[in-house]
Amino acid sequence: MKWKKQLRTGIGLLMLFALWTVLICCVDVQAVGPKGTKVGFAAWNVWVHRLTGVHMTLYTVTDWLGLVPIFICGCFGILGLCQWIRRKKLFQVDADILLLGVYYLLVISAYLLFEMVPINYRPILIDENPEASYPSSTTLLVLSVMPTLKFQTDRRCGKQALRYSVTAFAVAFSAFMVIGRLVSGVHWATDIIGSVILSAGLFMLYCAAVTRACQKE
Repeated sequence: MKWKKQLRTGIGLLMLFALWTVLICCVDVQAVGPKGTKVGFAAWNVWVHRLTGVHMTLYTVTDWLGLVPIFICGCFGILGLCQWIRRKKLFQVDADILLLGVYYLLVISAYLLFEMVPINYRPILIDENPEASYPSSTTLLVLSVMPTLKFQTDRRCGKQALRYSVTAFAVAFSAFMVIGRLVSGVHWATDIIGSVILSAGLFMLYCAAVTRACQKE
């Protein structure tokens, strides 16, 4: 069944993320960061960081553009609230919207977890202090939310041209943000990779839950 395949894919990606995290903690760990902070895959991470350099303007631009996925989350939240008010009961809200709220909470929880338990720190100081860097929070946010924009548009919009436009925007925006965060030099390359894997795993779990809920209906 489709939902089981999606579930297995999601779990597999989360297991891969866990393995990637363990490897970062164990493989070629060196104190190559500012103030002697350590990072795994040190030789490769340092090579990539020297290749890209540091571009604070790009960092600022991608930081501000991080408001775009937050705005999208807010729009879906308003949609769910309107359905709740109109239909009188919370569980009368469309299942995919309710599950979307749960999904966004999982993404936030993942972010908070790694803020409390830093795996490594940024390759540059922010306000003269080391800052948790793994996984890249902006990359995680973008790659967790933009696919849901396409997913929901495909489910709810009958106009093919609009669906194609939203897909093109989601792909282009996501690509710019991921590349931008890497090239800006504020994250190690392993931070970006970790975010890509984690967001893909969480999104596949969301897809599996929606597919299963639709089958029950």
